[in-house]
Amino acid sequence: MKRLTTLGLIAGLCTVIGLFVSSGPEAVAVALWASGWGALLVVAARVVAVAWAGLGWWVVFPRGERPLLRACVSVRFVREGVNTLLPVAQVGGDLIGARLLTRYRVPGALSGASTLVDLMVQALTQFLFTMAGLGILVALGGDGPIVHYVGLGLVVAAPALLAFYLVQRRFGQNLLQAAMTRFAGGREWRIFGAVDVMFDRLRGLYAARSRILTAIATHLFGWVIGTFEVWIALRFMGYEVGFLEAIVIESLAQAVRGAAFAVPGALGAQEGGLIALCAVFGIPAEAALALSLIKRLADLAVGLPSLMLWHAMEDESDQGRLPAAGIGPALRTWLSPHRTQLRQAPVPAYGYAAAPADAKGE
Repeated sequence: MKRLTTLGLIAGLCTVIGLFVSSGPEAVAVALWASGWGALLVVAARVVAVAWAGLGWWVVFPRGERPLLRACVSVRFVREGVNTLLPVAQVGGDLIGARLLTRYRVPGALSGASTLVDLMVQALTQFLFTMAGLGILVALGGDGPIVHYVGLGLVVAAPALLAFYLVQRRFGQNLLQAAMTRFAGGREWRIFGAVDVMFDRLRGLYAARSRILTAIATHLFGWVIGTFEVWIALRFMGYEVGFLEAIVIESLAQAVRGAAFAVPGALGAQEGGLIALCAVFGIPAEAALALSLIKRLADLAVGLPSLMLWHAMEDESDQGRLPAAGIGPALRTWLSPHRTQLRQAPVPAYGYAAAPADAKGE
């Protein structure tokens, strides 16, 4: 798997370099500069979208066993940061998130089951979002290779989606137990309790149809929030793109990114997908590449603080304290020992290095 990830990373980097060279780095830089303050608004839209996804996870829990909303949102940011910036095939962050949630006094079986249900709801809503984008594209008169390829992708994805659901039911209990044991040697999964207990939790969560429907509606709206990234960036670049066109670009680009899950950061796949999708609406390749760069800026702007948040949560738990819920408190906790070290460090005289203690008086 590591070799496949490395090969995917190399191929992605080569693709990205080739696309930028063929489009002209200067033209891409001009388009990126034209976005101006729009890039910051894209980052803000990403923050809202990730926080909203945390809400979609939170509503899955039974009312009497729900953790604090800010705990779900904080851990959801960690999941996003790990999946986006680390080579974990876009699933490692979810495993880490499920483990972190147990440190907020959520039972292990419930934490693992809620994460699986949340992943199922996200996959289902992305499928529906992609279908909506494809339908809008056809309604706007789009007809060509993109429509056929996306339609074929949906046909392939539907059975995979159904299989992922069935694995979480009694048909897949033994299969999932064997897969988890092989993946982590059985040790990392003990925090989620016995597999049969987790499946009991899964059955209970899926039986609450009102909560599942609320989670589906919440995540669907979250995908729409993500559309503002495309709409804002292209508008600031000077392209009169309507919100429906932005939905087409965002939904199908996310589908391409999801299909390239084995490539870290979907390098190359995101850039190539955006070039093809933007071309449908007459947007040149350099603008599409600038849009991709802005999206990657949002990945870093949200992902790096999220990785720091993860580190802060781990430190709090190692010290036997409940992790701070929320990015601000957790980062202040992480920074506090470093501030102490800085305050205790000797400050040299202005323009001179501090003299060693044994050198004084000589």
